[in-house]
Amino acid sequence: MADEYFLLVCDDVPHDVVLTDPGVRVMDVVRVVRRLTGLSLWRSKLMATQVPAVVLARVPEEGAMAAVSALRAAGARAETRAQPEPGSLKH
Repeated sequence: MADEYFLLVCDDVPHDVVLTDPGVRVMDVVRVVRRLTGLSLWRSKLMATQVPAVVLARVPEEGAMAAVSALRAAGARAETRAQPEPGSLKH
């Protein structure tokens, strides 16, 4: 019986979605945070008001960009941050 080997290559570096400022329309941003995370309204409000906050962690770039767009449309300032490759940081 022959052994089979598979090489899995991941070109998509995971991204974090970071909320840096909720802006003046805080409740609109809270609703978007709630929709993105599935958290309760209370926890979403805490996340939106205690910035900077990581709204989504380790998501694909397309999903991160869509989340940032939704937050910005609600009046917030948000950004994506790429996760470093494991082993790329030298101590």
